[in-house]
Amino acid sequence: MVENHLSVKSKKFIDDLKLYLFSSGKNEQETKEITEELEAHLYEAEQNGKSIDQIVGASPKEYMMSISSEMRTDYRAWSKYIPLIIIGSMSFSIFGDLLQGTLSYSLLKIIGTILYSILFLGGVMIAFRYVARNQVSRIMEFFIYLLPIILSMLFIGGVLIVDSIYKTPFIDFGVLGSLLIGFFLLCFIIIFSFWAKTAILPVTLLALHLPTFLLSFTSFNVEIQLITSMVITYVLFGLYLLYVVKKAKSNKEVIE
Repeated sequence: MVENHLSVKSKKFIDDLKLYLFSSGKNEQETKEITEELEAHLYEAEQNGKSIDQIVGASPKEYMMSISSEMRTDYRAWSKYIPLIIIGSMSFSIFGDLLQGTLSYSLLKIIGTILYSILFLGGVMIAFRYVARNQVSRIMEFFIYLLPIILSMLFIGGVLIVDSIYKTPFIDFGVLGSLLIGFFLLCFIIIFSFWAKTAILPVTLLALHLPTFLLSFTSFNVEIQLITSMVITYVLFGLYLLYVVKKAKSNKEVIE
């Protein structure tokens, strides 16, 4: 394939362009045709000693926006991704609840979770478009993707506080229902991570919930568990960030 012979910088631009067009609601087949044509054009240019900057100009952002403006928005085809992203956002709270037992939700929490998913979806789409068209570093990309996760988690935290004050009817899924939901979400996260080519979702889930789960088996009091859990969470995020930095440096050395 032509893409395998492109420079690292050109490959990243193609990936960013695909992401930008996807998050802008463009037709998948049309996006594939345009990016493949651009790949061939970049490959030919690089074979003649030209850089990607000579092809896309001084502003990759304007180049992407120009291509996007010439394409139609395919709302029907793109809408199939909305349930995938909503399910991914719901997994944060559901996995935390699964670690504490079977799933049982109040009507207020179900409504709040739906709103939280919409907030997460909007944040992810904005993050995708910003990262793609602004050609940010891997470190900045990590924090930008993390932002909608943090904001949506704060929102669902507020819902939980309100839910503890105002009581509404409960729906109990039982042991079997809870296990099936957990298995479905686990499969989804694995598939989504490979498709998106990022480990941000599983890393965030592990960092947020694994420390609390493991510490629950210790004899530490609640305060010690909370503090230790927070420290481990920050350490896990730090390790992943270190990995992202090293990978970015490695790619930079290849480009140079």
